[in-house]
Amino acid sequence: MEAVKRKGSCSCGQLSIRAEGEPVKISACHCRECQRRTGSAFGVAVFFDREKVAASGASNSYKRLGDSGRSIEFRFCLACGSTVYWMPEFRKDLVAVALGCLEEPSSMVPTQSVYEESRLRWVGFDLPGRD
Repeated sequence: MEAVKRKGSCSCGQLSIRAEGEPVKISACHCRECQRRTGSAFGVAVFFDREKVAASGASNSYKRLGDSGRSIEFRFCLACGSTVYWMPEFRKDLVAVALGCLEEPSSMVPTQSVYEESRLRWVGFDLPGRD
């Protein structure tokens, strides 16, 4: 059986990413940093095994410290500024891809919701396995 291949890109299409196989996890993050980065109420990261991800196109990076004290390197398009993927230092084996950058994002559902203390009151999720 052939592995699932997922493709995604930035808003202008210049920076693209490919991932093979199923995501390790899909995380909705309500932290203030993700709210600022996305300009929205939360960010959604689709985590894939690093060795199964390949990016192409010109990008720039922005590094910041996470709450763990370890860095997170965000890669974004030089032309349109869309954040397409990022690499958390505390999970060197994974690459996070922005859900909205992937083709067919509706086929993927978050498996966890984190930083709930920063979640905007009007945001609600019906996650699998959650009451």
